[in-house]
Order: sequence, then C-alpha cells, then structure tokens
Amino acid sequence: MITNQSVATTRREGVLASNKLIRNTYLLLSMTLLFSALTAGVSVVMSLPPMGLLITLGGYFGLLFLTSKFSNSALGLLFVFALTGFMGLTLGPLINAYLGLPNGGQLVATAMGGTAAIFLGLSAYAITTRKDFSFMGGFLMVGILVAFLAGLAAFFFSMPGLSLAVSAMFVLLMSGLILYQTSQIVNGGETNYILATITLFVSIFNLFTSLLHLLGAFSGDE
Repeated sequence: MITNQSVATTRREGVLASNKLIRNTYLLLSMTLLFSALTAGVSVVMSLPPMGLLITLGGYFGLLFLTSKFSNSALGLLFVFALTGFMGLTLGPLINAYLGLPNGGQLVATAMGGTAAIFLGLSAYAITTRKDFSFMGGFLMVGILVAFLAGLAAFFFSMPGLSLAVSAMFVLLMSGLILYQTSQIVNGGETNYILATITLFVSIFNLFTSLLHLLGAFSGDE
C-alpha cells in the first residue's frame, strides 16, 4: 500500500538526486569551459592555423563517440576533456581572425558576454520553474541536422547569405537545446552528468561562434 509518507519520501529522494546531478554537471561544465578556454588561448598565442573541415569534424565526432561510449566510466571524464580541449584548439584560429579586425576585440567580448547571458538566463529559468521542455527534443534534433547540412552547403558553395542564416538558426536552436537539456537534468530525463555536460558545452560553443559570426557581419567588419 502506497502511503503519503512513501510518496513524499520518493519525491524527496528524486529532488536530492536531481540536485546532485545539477551540481556534478555544472562543476564539470565549469572545468571543461576553463580547459577549453586554456587550449583556445594557447592556439591564439601560437597563431595555430585552422585544422581544416575534415580534421575538425573527424576529431569532433570521433571524440564525441568515445565520450558517449565511456560515459559510465572514468574514461568518460578523460574523453570529455579531450573533446572540449580539442574544440578549444579549433576555436583559436577563429578568434585570431576576428581579433585581426578593426573592432575585433569588442566583437569577441560582446559574443562572450551574450553567450554567458543567454546560457545563465535560460538555465536559471529551467531550473527555477522546473518546466518540462522534453517536447522540444524531436524538433531540435531535426533542426540541428538541417542547420548542419545547410552550413556544409554554405561552406562548400561559398554562400555568405546562407552561412549567416545558419548562424541565426544555431543561435535559436542552441538556446532551445539549453532549455531542453537543463529540463532533462531537473526532471530526471537525463541521469548521466557526463552526457549532460557535453550537450551543454556544445550548446555554449555553437552559441558563441554563431553570435560572433552574426556580430561580425552586422558590424560591417567582416
């Protein structure tokens, strides 16, 4: 027989598990962001050249696969830092390119500030309201796939207008993904803090690069 006390106990245990997952996720996310910033800084200081599309995508998807495969073991943590560090290295040449523009430093700082404001605002909203945004999962999956393919088309066929539209799409999609993933963490849809961290990190990374592209285009510096 289920009593009110047992129901209350189950709810309390669920809340405690959710709070623990949130702490672990945001602690790991903070560490990976710092590590990625470090590798990006090294890349900027050393003026490393772009790695090329094939190496970038191969490294990203390969390390993402390994992170997911070993997400329930200590190796998962190693691959999390390998992935985020690699993404930081790929970000360095992009930041250097913008820093070389007349207003580059301000563009980079504005993109960073905008990314932080969007992430913190959406995360705080999802955590405090505890609303369920799981209904967005299918839409986000399709939208990200379409935006990714459109981005490849813009790259190979040198279509600046389409590239700009893709960046705008990614700003919206990554904002939605932050809401979705945070909601999954809060409401028990995601129980693995390594996978949750990677999803949020990728959202922040793409949000920053997309904002940087849009700001550069609308400022007339590109």
